[in-house]
Amino acid sequence: MLRVLFAGTPEVAVPSLRTLAKDTEHFEVVAVLTRPDAPTGRGRRLMASPVKMAALELGLPVMECDPNEEVFLSALKATGAEAAAIVAYGRILKEPVLEALPMGWYNLHFSLLPQWRGAAPVQRAIWAGESVTGASVFRVTKGMDEGPVLAQSTVEIGAHENAGELLDRLAEDGAHLLAASLEGMAEGQITPVEQPAGAFEVAAKISHDDAHMRFDVPVFALDRQIRACTPLPGAWCDLHVQGDALAPTTLHVTKASPASAELRESVEVPEGLKPGELHITKHHVWVGTSTEALELQLVKAQGKKEMGAAEWARGAHLGAGAFLD
Repeated sequence: MLRVLFAGTPEVAVPSLRTLAKDTEHFEVVAVLTRPDAPTGRGRRLMASPVKMAALELGLPVMECDPNEEVFLSALKATGAEAAAIVAYGRILKEPVLEALPMGWYNLHFSLLPQWRGAAPVQRAIWAGESVTGASVFRVTKGMDEGPVLAQSTVEIGAHENAGELLDRLAEDGAHLLAASLEGMAEGQITPVEQPAGAFEVAAKISHDDAHMRFDVPVFALDRQIRACTPLPGAWCDLHVQGDALAPTTLHVTKASPASAELRESVEVPEGLKPGELHITKHHVWVGTSTEALELQLVKAQGKKEMGAAEWARGAHLGAGAFLD
């Protein structure tokens, strides 16, 4: 039985923790390392991370100390862990920490390494228009996501799938990949393979400004941007209402789609809209791009809850000159 320290923080890491904790034939999760409680929401109340809440539910000891502090090494050794499994922990580990466990540290990363090393691999794969992505388990080294790979699995990216939906799928699939990889390493059945050298796309974190929607691009590019930024940080734009002297308000778009062939058979899709120009009918809200119109399906207006775009447009009483930018 392999004694494992688990390190993770957000919801996407929970399936891996539960999978390892459940497999008591092959693993003993001796402790869970996670980020400290953080202020959340309007009231800025301290909230435990999803991984911490899952660990407490499973009856596992929780460590929240900074791994870069000297006291961490002694606490780590006291757990008796032989190896560590990492899923979206959120801190860079220094060499003394990486070398402290006999079998090392192993990370579940949501891309087909060496492509999309970095913080936002799922979002960047969608934004780039890729049709296939996957998960990789690799041994952690001092280079960012550069360690030798133990195993990989692939999945197809759905045509209308957003980053949150894809990440949920990868989290479930990756949990089993991580467990199988650790089991294979412990039994000497896996030989990690070094990643090839070369220039590969880096998955930089998507900022709030990155999520500002562009309408002067082809419809497929805007569709990818919205899906890549959903649910976080959230694709957004400014709404201008003709004749309104007030400053524009923020509109978040959580679901949109180019008109499909099937929809075109039953609905008249507007043509010739300028980038950002709105066209509103009883059941549809369209916005112009540099090519064809994009249908807005779910939106969240400033200070409002998420709702269907047509319902929002009826309540907003938008004039003919309303536009987005």
